[in-house]
Amino acid sequence: MVWIKFLALGSLFTSLTSGLPTTSPETDNAETRYGSSTAADRAQAVVDAFRVSWEGYYTHAFPNDELKPVTNGSSNSRNGWGASAVDALSTAILMQEEETVHQILAHIPTIDWTTTPTLVSLFETTIRYLGGMLSGFDLLSGPFAHLADNKEHVDALLSQSIKLADTLSFAFNTPSGVPWNTLTLSANGSGNDGSPNGLATTGTLILEWVRLADLSGNSTYASLVEAAEQHLLHPEPAWAEPFPGLLGGTIDPLTGMFLDSRGGWGGGDDSFYEYLLKMWIYDPTRYAELKDRWVTAADSTMAHLASHPETKPELTFVAGFNGTTLLLESEHLACFHGGNFILAGRALKEDKYIAFGLELVDACHATYAATATQIGPEVFSWDPHTVPADQTAFFAQNGFYITNPAYNLRPEVIESYYYAYRATHDTKYQDWAWDAFVAINATTRVGSGFSSVNDVDVRGGGGYMDFQESYWFAETLKYAWAVQVEGGEWHVGGEGGDKWVFNTEAHPVRVFGGK
Repeated sequence: MVWIKFLALGSLFTSLTSGLPTTSPETDNAETRYGSSTAADRAQAVVDAFRVSWEGYYTHAFPNDELKPVTNGSSNSRNGWGASAVDALSTAILMQEEETVHQILAHIPTIDWTTTPTLVSLFETTIRYLGGMLSGFDLLSGPFAHLADNKEHVDALLSQSIKLADTLSFAFNTPSGVPWNTLTLSANGSGNDGSPNGLATTGTLILEWVRLADLSGNSTYASLVEAAEQHLLHPEPAWAEPFPGLLGGTIDPLTGMFLDSRGGWGGGDDSFYEYLLKMWIYDPTRYAELKDRWVTAADSTMAHLASHPETKPELTFVAGFNGTTLLLESEHLACFHGGNFILAGRALKEDKYIAFGLELVDACHATYAATATQIGPEVFSWDPHTVPADQTAFFAQNGFYITNPAYNLRPEVIESYYYAYRATHDTKYQDWAWDAFVAINATTRVGSGFSSVNDVDVRGGGGYMDFQESYWFAETLKYAWAVQVEGGEWHVGGEGGDKWVFNTEAHPVRVFGGK
């Protein structure tokens, strides 16, 4: 069991002492584990963690991109535009952290998108900065308008989104329309590094750029990403689609042709499949073809990639592939897939997707339950032919073994708990999310914030990386909080269907035509 570290957290968890683990695994049961703590208490504990994280960042690192909590330093992995601030905005709005909202709104109009000393990722900039600003605009123009005391700051969210997209739009100026992903911006001109693009980095632009087109009235933004998406909906050559709907991971921007047939639901491929479904939820009229492609990919995943480890066959993992050869490895990043299948099952009214999604959630939960910290590893495998000698017993007991033991403050497992709870209202998913949050706090809380750690199978995490990711604000804390709270039109699966859809950075935007 995991115990909370009380490290300068103020009121964090003080109301929850009856809910903290006080038993040994042998005497563990739901009543003794959770006591009388309520979902509202847990949600407040997450809010308190958000406040600690924000205070550390704002005091020691703002307006840089990230906090280094061990040394009270800063980092600029996202071009020095204040990634943690923009990524934190939608979470601060939903939590109604008014002072933090105002601090972020005051910063965003000051950002100059045209110059940065570091390479720019079109994908990362789109999901974090563009997605964060558009979400803030939708939320503050709608159900959270009461948090905005300066209309000019709200308007700046849209005007700065337009400036950012205009700055980046040269990336699409290729013979095929598939953009370059790695860009340079400077006073001397803009360019790219000439490297191929990827499936996720090409296919995870469409929600944000289409939303910008719809809000601004400038259809050019949508046309750019829709042209690129066509190469993913109709991939060439044919061998790049080894299973129906499942594609290789590397694309040549000059030709629009795929360069390999290696893929799966992990990093580099993941959010392409996520957005096929979410674009249909955003606008089912314009994006019916994307939904059909999601169904094809999902059915192929269930038929061809579902995999059961030989030492624990009740678990269901999703394999990767190289051509038609399966790769028995997955990762924390891929654990969003349970939530994506569940979301699809609800939206499409197809119980088979919900059932499969819940199996995937169970398996990702198992990766957390197996380790010394009760946090799942970055990468794991269940290939029985390559088990490390020092993990034979671990594999026999747990059905997988660890190939990269780090934890980078990732959200995907808790994200899927959120979707599972919204679909089933089974409180075990709230309990699992709380378990994960308690474990993450116990292991990653350090100095002025929270840090990625080196080894989840060593008590204490095996050392700190001294890095607080911006998506910690946008995703991990948001999902850990949202799974515990009811009410709010922004939730998925509300009455009357989904009125909002979350981008891959967990920034909610209104569906098309929503009011």
